[in-house]
Amino acid sequence: MYTFSNKLKIASFILMAVGLLGIGVGFLSAPGTVEEAKAIVASQSNGHGDAHAVESDANEHGEHVAEEAHGHEASHDSSHDEHLLHQLQNKPWAALYVAAFFFMMISLGVLAFYAIQRAAQAGWSPLLFRVMEAITSYLVPGGIIVFVILVMSVLHMNHLFVWMDTDVVANDHLLQGKKGFLNPTFFLIRAAIFLGGWILYREYSRKLSLRQDESTDDSNFKLNFRISAAFLVFYLISESMMSWDWIMSVDPHWFSTLFGWYVFASMFVSGITVIAMVTIYLKSKGHLTDVNDSHIHDLAKFMFGISVFWTYLWFSQFMLIWYSDIPEEVTYYITRIRDYKLPFFGMIVMNFVFPLLLLMNSDFKRVNWFVIMSGVVILAGHYLDIFNMIMPSTVGNQWFIGIPEIGAVLFFAGLFIFWVFRALSKAPLQPKRNPFIEESRHFHY
Repeated sequence: MYTFSNKLKIASFILMAVGLLGIGVGFLSAPGTVEEAKAIVASQSNGHGDAHAVESDANEHGEHVAEEAHGHEASHDSSHDEHLLHQLQNKPWAALYVAAFFFMMISLGVLAFYAIQRAAQAGWSPLLFRVMEAITSYLVPGGIIVFVILVMSVLHMNHLFVWMDTDVVANDHLLQGKKGFLNPTFFLIRAAIFLGGWILYREYSRKLSLRQDESTDDSNFKLNFRISAAFLVFYLISESMMSWDWIMSVDPHWFSTLFGWYVFASMFVSGITVIAMVTIYLKSKGHLTDVNDSHIHDLAKFMFGISVFWTYLWFSQFMLIWYSDIPEEVTYYITRIRDYKLPFFGMIVMNFVFPLLLLMNSDFKRVNWFVIMSGVVILAGHYLDIFNMIMPSTVGNQWFIGIPEIGAVLFFAGLFIFWVFRALSKAPLQPKRNPFIEESRHFHY
């Protein structure tokens, strides 16, 4: 049995405490009036320039997504001021939402990988099932936190989703046409169905997995196989719709038919990366002794392969939109390339170039510290990916990776570590009666 060490437990508490302080600073420093917002922008010397000038230029060329969504006239100073206030008030909320979604999506990516292993009856991976089950346990607190943020958006406690503003919809013919789908009540119902389905499968599959250890036959294993295969159908549909609702709808005028797959690739590779990192950590502490270099090698292969798959989807989405040059579509990339150069291009390098160079060599995939180093780069890159999806439409050019963003990451990292490693201590790390456990134990590549 794994024992959750006091040192790691204290570290997770410290991360959460420091993170909460950072989150609190972000909310306390947010402006409450237009005058405060103007004063903050005037005092900034971060190279973004005057917000009014940037917004005016963006509207002149028809490129500023948030202004377009709100339907404001560029010449109206009061609307500029109100929009600037909303952007600065959104900063702590957006920082919180990006970090909350990022750690939740890691758990969700692992859940998909786990279900695939179950449905495929894979022989190499059963030794890793307890690690996967522990990581997916975070889906409960992580999913609830994201749902609470969505409820707060519906209650107009923030301005993350402009289509929730009835005044905006009243003046926007395109959003009026989407009211049947993009309306607060249906939005929350869908969110509850998604989270409920994911958590229900996770809890039931975990129960069957533990029950199989004490069983005298394979009935629990076979039932787990069947529900995993059925769950994958639900997962593919719900994950795509979730990505439309929770991410793409912050840009309600923009859409991409590849977006669901694109988000899936990001969460999938992030989840597999965390499986590898947690497994290597446990091995370093003397656990999972039957897990060998071939298991780590296979996880690293997935990290490499899905990174290339993510890049394929990113380029396919970018190339098609760039080539067609439709104003409603190219706005998405123009805004990010113009105002988010460092996180936009940095994300591409970290999510493709680094994994390609670090993990192409087969020998490197067996070196634990090398896999950990690659994993840190991949996770940081996919955090920036989510950052690039959310921030431009919620805070405009007023972005900065500062105290609120770092605080949110630290808080959710601490919560993630605490929840996952506590779950690891609840059951033996090695399944006892999985029919493929011997094949997994003797797996060599």
